[in-house]
Amino acid sequence: MTDVEMMIGSADVSATGGATFERRNPVSGEVASRAAAATVGDALAAADAAAAAFPVWSALGPSARRAKLMKAAELLDARAPEFSRLMVAETGSTAGWGFFNVMLASNMLREAAAMTTQVSGEVIPSDVPGSLAFAIRQAAGVVLGIAPWNAPVILGVRSIAVPLACGNTVVLKASEACPATHRLIGTVMREAGLGDGVVNVVTNAPSDAPAVVEALIGHPAVRRVNFTGSTRVGRIVAEMSARQLKPVVLELGGKAPLIILKDADLDEAVNAAAFGAFANSGQICMSTDRIIVDREVADEFVAKLVAKVKALPCGDPATGEVVLGSVINQQAADHVRRLVDAAVAQGATLALTGAARGTIMPAAIVDHVTPEMEMFREESFGPSVSITRVDGVEEAIRLANDTEYGLSAAVHSRNVAQAIEVAKRIQSGICHINGPTVHDEAQMPFGGVKASGYGRFGGQAAIHEFTDLRWITIQTTPRHYPF
Repeated sequence: MTDVEMMIGSADVSATGGATFERRNPVSGEVASRAAAATVGDALAAADAAAAAFPVWSALGPSARRAKLMKAAELLDARAPEFSRLMVAETGSTAGWGFFNVMLASNMLREAAAMTTQVSGEVIPSDVPGSLAFAIRQAAGVVLGIAPWNAPVILGVRSIAVPLACGNTVVLKASEACPATHRLIGTVMREAGLGDGVVNVVTNAPSDAPAVVEALIGHPAVRRVNFTGSTRVGRIVAEMSARQLKPVVLELGGKAPLIILKDADLDEAVNAAAFGAFANSGQICMSTDRIIVDREVADEFVAKLVAKVKALPCGDPATGEVVLGSVINQQAADHVRRLVDAAVAQGATLALTGAARGTIMPAAIVDHVTPEMEMFREESFGPSVSITRVDGVEEAIRLANDTEYGLSAAVHSRNVAQAIEVAKRIQSGICHINGPTVHDEAQMPFGGVKASGYGRFGGQAAIHEFTDLRWITIQTTPRHYPF
């Protein structure tokens, strides 16, 4: 069991009044971490600390910020075993998923470090004689990052990395499901020498989350908000931010379609589908939830997919290397089972299933799912995937877009020119040709459309999100005035 204090300014602090909350291992039920349960006053103190650190950090030269972020990446890598251990204990993830989280998160820090000299501007021709006009990007102020539990190191680091590179200071509001994991990110940043108050970490009990988030968004120094999580909560965060007229980046739910056209390489499609649907037990925003396959090749594809997925090891992630481990809690397991059972009751067929043991769930592949079924529409966020058979490209595109979500998608075809045209017609922020729906790189513009959110993380797109664009002029000659 790990005791977790908040990181506010230069101090590791308990909550005012000493309140704590427990996070239990979803498999064993044992206490994995006991964390400080922040009050609204504690949250405001974290924002105050970030505001106090902003003048010095934002004035630091880009090379100095780069060096500190590179150091943080090095320290993050060195703590990979500790991060993995905490993730297994708090979220029930596999150890391999923990190590992958650290690898990608450290690369995000390195990419952010490279961005410090890319916060650029431009000279703009002016119609006023003697006026030199230019646009520059400047740090906005304090950035609030709200990160989830499912890829806690990746998404925790992503919520603060580019904001820091741009010269902002940050408050990371940890997920209630992995407070120790998120707090360790703060420790790494401190050890990298970023300075007191540049990174602050707030932990809160689940019941206190609405008040804590509203207080942080309302703090005058907080100028940007980013949130990764469910569409339901994302709407609340967006509404709170809108009342304060504060820009927000939202990366929300998904119902990613993987389209398999009749000329696809089925072995490659199977590999992409298995990885996309069952990595981290399907608990990824980009997870393949819907496979839309041409009827001419559907039988062969389903047989190959079942054979591959049936061989994936499933069990307690704490006892060894497995692919399918635990989902986050019993409610998540019940939700997946309900969607599967309802689809079967409406005429779908189980191509593959198995008995769950508490939160440890084997893969479920449900064939002949139709758009009328809840499984076709509602995000499962677990180890299940639906298969819908279609006649031709046009029906595949229509059903892929028949969803409120629009985060990630994939298209498989040997005809790349055709696949590009299909990809352009898919309503999603991300689409991969002949690859999986689960794919993330630090330098890419990552985000969705429709109910999957708005704004982009990654690369130059993120610089635009976390800076203010300012117009400045210098009058180099006397200016003529009409009066």
